[in-house]
Amino acid sequence: MPRYGRAAVGLAAGALLGSLVAAAPASAAGPAALANTVLTTGSAGGTAVAVGDTLQASLQTGTTANFYSSATGTTGVKCAASTFTAKAVTNPVAPGTATESLTGQTFTSCTSNVVGTLGVNSVTVDNLPYAVSVTSAGAVTLTGSIQSTVSLRTLLGNVTCVYKANGGVVRGTASNATTSIAFVNQPFTKSAGPGTCFSSAYFSATYAPVRDTTQGGATVYVN
Repeated sequence: MPRYGRAAVGLAAGALLGSLVAAAPASAAGPAALANTVLTTGSAGGTAVAVGDTLQASLQTGTTANFYSSATGTTGVKCAASTFTAKAVTNPVAPGTATESLTGQTFTSCTSNVVGTLGVNSVTVDNLPYAVSVTSAGAVTLTGSIQSTVSLRTLLGNVTCVYKANGGVVRGTASNATTSIAFVNQPFTKSAGPGTCFSSAYFSATYAPVRDTTQGGATVYVN
């Protein structure tokens, strides 16, 4: 998924996580006509992302999605693979705010360094879909009953930790310059789980590039 959003952001996350949206119909000039919409493909100011298009992104190469117990520490769960899928809902003329629906987000190849744990069974994003907004300034906001469930293996058996995004909001930043959407230390609070589960979780992840799979995998930009 090459470029998405302008420098401004992250599954929660959960999160998780991760974002991004729609467009006005092409003009009589033809389907290749350029559009001054918030989300375009191919380049900034390129072809409008159409309402209903599917947008997808995976973790930026060489990065991980992290759920750490503090904003400055490295204790918690990290995942080597994560992907999000969203549907474009609206894509107005720029400057403005495009909207999407986050319909899927996965986390796999996860490990844990939490004391007393032996590994990670799964990290699941609950209560999908989430509402997503993307502004021309590159601000990405997810809202809804944002929740993630983490299943850990311990010496005493499996434990389940449930985390909810603080205020039901996860914020990120889109950047055309780095072809990424980044979520940094987005706070979650434990809503269920034993003492093995840390009380707070901070979600960070960078997804790149964002592609419009409906339009053949074209890179998505924010205008």
